[in-house]
Amino acid sequence: MQTQGHTLWVGTRKGLFGVQRAAGGWRIGKPHFAGEPVTQVLVDARDGAWYAALRLGHFGVKLHRSVDAGASWREVASPAFPPKPVEGPWKDDPTPWSVDLVWGLEAGPAPAGAPGASRLWAGCLPAGLFSSDDGGASWQLVESLWNRPERREWLGGGYDHAGIHSILIDPRDAAHVSVAISCGGVWQSRDAGQSWTCTSAGMRADFMPPERREDPNIQDVHRMVACAADPDVLWVQHHGGLYRSSNGGQHWQAIAAPAPSGFGFAVAAHPQDPRRAWFVPAEADARRIPVDGQLVVNETRDGGTSFTSHRAGLPQQDAYHLVYRHALVASDDGQTLAMGSTTGGLWVSEDAGASWQCLSRDLPPIAVLRLG
Repeated sequence: MQTQGHTLWVGTRKGLFGVQRAAGGWRIGKPHFAGEPVTQVLVDARDGAWYAALRLGHFGVKLHRSVDAGASWREVASPAFPPKPVEGPWKDDPTPWSVDLVWGLEAGPAPAGAPGASRLWAGCLPAGLFSSDDGGASWQLVESLWNRPERREWLGGGYDHAGIHSILIDPRDAAHVSVAISCGGVWQSRDAGQSWTCTSAGMRADFMPPERREDPNIQDVHRMVACAADPDVLWVQHHGGLYRSSNGGQHWQAIAAPAPSGFGFAVAAHPQDPRRAWFVPAEADARRIPVDGQLVVNETRDGGTSFTSHRAGLPQQDAYHLVYRHALVASDDGQTLAMGSTTGGLWVSEDAGASWQCLSRDLPPIAVLRLG
């Protein structure tokens, strides 16, 4: 599929759709993997390869790769845990040692000393982090994170077990990798995954007993993103609200909850302006629907001091859409945004979120978007 203008990849419960922006507007194509749940999508800018992660229930997790823009796909290896130990400190681990879904998938340059030119990173449920230096032909569990004793305290958020959904590779240093875990906080490595530090200081988990609310190891980070032009600026949508860091995630500042809510799952950072970001609010905690049945996108242009709620083109009555962690994305210039919902709604904005165009209300539930 050759592109003119933007291309939007839409991973859904029933396949992967390509949506193209050309002179005549946006056009939704036929699905790849029709009828199959797609949990993650990646287009590796380094070599143009496409990746699609599938969650096939009884048949397990599958990963497919395309080198011809989706004309054909080849199954490659999927991340997989080693056998659970039968002795030692992890023999009674209650967490299953089997990958249920690939929740995060990112690509970056390979760290110094790695055999390839690029490295893939996969975050999974349960919370295993994996890397591949051969285009997904093989995967290695990052044991230094999986074997941290703190993992015993990680909690499941919406799932029974903790999972890794957000992976950031510092564009200035391929050995600097940050991950966000629900519920396990933010962890960072500066040596390509050989060692890790929990960097959730400043976050607060109000769902925990008072004495544990500021414990960095049990924070429920819903999504973490970074400004491409200023990678030291990070944004988080947390179970308990919004956070921003200006020092590479070493410490986090809470942002006063904007109307109508500070709860949600999705956040997109402006790639060029470190003071701008977008969030999609919802009712906390168990309802997880738009407040008052009105779908809005909240934008800050001043680092979270103030917000504007964008509503133009979005349903303002009887709207019960939930936008998942990976279903709000921005283009490289920050002018085009895309948003998808669990009820199959797909919207695009071409004026930095000020107004929105509905491309479909009839897609399968949307898990992930990628915009190129």
